[in-house]
Amino acid sequence: MTDPLRVLFVCTANICRSAYATVRSEQLLGADAPVRVSSAGTHGWVDQPMDPPMAAEVRSRHGDPSRFRSRRLTPEIIREVQLILTAESLHRDFILDEWPGAFRHTFTLQQFADLAAAAPGLDPRGLLAEAHRIRRPTHASGDVPDPYGRGAEAAAQCATHLDRLLAGILPRLAGSGGQPA
Repeated sequence: MTDPLRVLFVCTANICRSAYATVRSEQLLGADAPVRVSSAGTHGWVDQPMDPPMAAEVRSRHGDPSRFRSRRLTPEIIREVQLILTAESLHRDFILDEWPGAFRHTFTLQQFADLAAAAPGLDPRGLLAEAHRIRRPTHASGDVPDPYGRGAEAAAQCATHLDRLLAGILPRLAGSGGQPA
């Protein structure tokens, strides 16, 4: 049996976008999936719960955000994962400025969703091995807008955007091709 694939979601404070992506991914993948997800923030708050409007979005999708706590991105976290998915190209740039060695496995969520769609014949490990070779440049137009402090409507739009991206990524990482387990 192989070790689970470790995926890290990154945003700014780790209380909205990456927090939501982590909790929803755990929910969608299930406990037995060959993927483990976590998150951190480039300027992350430490040990904070998910932002209330984003937590409400998780609950509206029958998820439970109550156990989530934020954390700041560290070199140790970067070393523990095989794939880093960022909410914005600026987060990706931050990581690559701080840890250039993470280049081969750091992508924006949109960038990786596009890669997953473009290489349907690759299994999860093959996709990770080839992703850095077939990647396309990042564009701010693919960024997931930050809903922090913008109310329930912005949180709902962000959650819908993230759900769309996760729907293209999680099945590929779990090796199911279709919907996550």
